[in-house]
Amino acid sequence: MMPKHAISRLVGKFAAAEAGWLTTKAIRWFIKAYNINMAEAKLKNAEDFSTFNDFFTRELEEGARPINPNAHEVCYPVDGAISQQGDIIDGQLIQAKGFNYSLTSLLGGNDETAKPFENGKFSCIYLAPKDYHRIHMPMDATLREMIYIPGELFSVNPLTAKNVPDLFARNERVVTVFDTEHGKLAMVLVGATIVASIETTWAGTITPPAGKDIFRWQYPVEGSSAIHLKKGDEMGRFKLGSTVVATFAPNMIDFAPDAGPETVTRLGEHFATLAEKPEANA
Repeated sequence: MMPKHAISRLVGKFAAAEAGWLTTKAIRWFIKAYNINMAEAKLKNAEDFSTFNDFFTRELEEGARPINPNAHEVCYPVDGAISQQGDIIDGQLIQAKGFNYSLTSLLGGNDETAKPFENGKFSCIYLAPKDYHRIHMPMDATLREMIYIPGELFSVNPLTAKNVPDLFARNERVVTVFDTEHGKLAMVLVGATIVASIETTWAGTITPPAGKDIFRWQYPVEGSSAIHLKKGDEMGRFKLGSTVVATFAPNMIDFAPDAGPETVTRLGEHFATLAEKPEANA
């Protein structure tokens, strides 16, 4: 019943403001309330940050999250915890027990965008307030398309995932579609209550005009203007927490066998193994 968009935008204004002692006090409270490990941050003191957003999207010390060097493995793109992951069956993803949601709806309602991921795999990872909130690439890829989809701003914590139907296909989100040597990859950055904004490294803050229109941007995959990202490269940020849904083309990956709902994820660690290409089996 809360005016979620208005509250989120209001919090966003404060989070972006250089409010001096008030900003420092808010950061100190947050560090204590959520037991933030500042030892691994590049800047370690509340006074080091001009805005709450600077703190929330804080950079880690170099080497704090080593990137899995194995070329045959995909790495986790974020710190967080797996909500659900598995196969995309009949165009549906699992949200929680008793709740599925549509792949096509998640990716913006276009059948052609969804088609490469039908019968593929997905992983939904929740970022808690205490987590590092930069999003990195799980594998080498080239950006093909970005889609902004307006929507609700429900909370995306485990409780709401169990009780709000179609949660991730209803909330505001940014879909990024990539080409890789092994198939298509989509990284969906899902907004939530008090998420002030979503950024990507190539476009900055994604803030289309208010309304119900979906916005799409196409990118060249060859030439000097192509956007190539390496495994482990930063690709986006949440200004306050949310969820990432990664979808993979069929026969592209196999998830780590010991990972599933509630598994804690750490950026750079083993996420999945790339399946052998068909020609390698011939």
